[in-house]
Amino acid sequence: MDGKTYPSKVTLCDDGKYRWVYEINLFKDLRFFVMVWKIFFFLFLGVSAVVLISDAAKWGADKAAENLPFLGYFFLGMTAVVGLGYLIYAAIMGGRYTVEFEMDETGFVHRQIAAQAKKAKAIGRAAMMAGAASGRPGAIGTGIAAQRTEMYTEFAKVKKVSPYPRRHVIKVKETLEHNQIYAADEDFAFVQQYILSRCPNAKQ
Repeated sequence: MDGKTYPSKVTLCDDGKYRWVYEINLFKDLRFFVMVWKIFFFLFLGVSAVVLISDAAKWGADKAAENLPFLGYFFLGMTAVVGLGYLIYAAIMGGRYTVEFEMDETGFVHRQIAAQAKKAKAIGRAAMMAGAASGRPGAIGTGIAAQRTEMYTEFAKVKKVSPYPRRHVIKVKETLEHNQIYAADEDFAFVQQYILSRCPNAKQ
């Protein structure tokens, strides 16, 4: 962070970089809740599969099926916990997720604003400690992810570009990294074309 306040509209600065700020209402736009929920959902599927297969091998399919109601209640409880955690996170962040973007010929930076980044890192550390204390790898992983508040993508390494105009987001994928860039309606077409024209190895 260079201490400057970036405009909300994509603006070409004196150093040749495009800069802008994009803000998401965390209570109206639930994309981050869905993202976290998916992480826990796949963990739930993995644990459930292990339990059911183990019981089926040991006691038979009928005995294993008796665990289904318990797993269903566990799934509902998991969703409730994730929802509560998300509401707490959104409240701490003031109901907003605000990010700064810097973009030039070689790539772009997706950076959470300094005030929110500090809070996100504190939340991530708390989640890691709670996960370690309770022996929950999923919570530890979520805590680690929450501490990452800045990400750079180099256009030459991008393998796929997926624009979603109605959601104001362009997702870019490298071999092992995924990033995304947000832009308002009036800037979306420009940002999309700028990225596509500089990603020679990307598929749409």
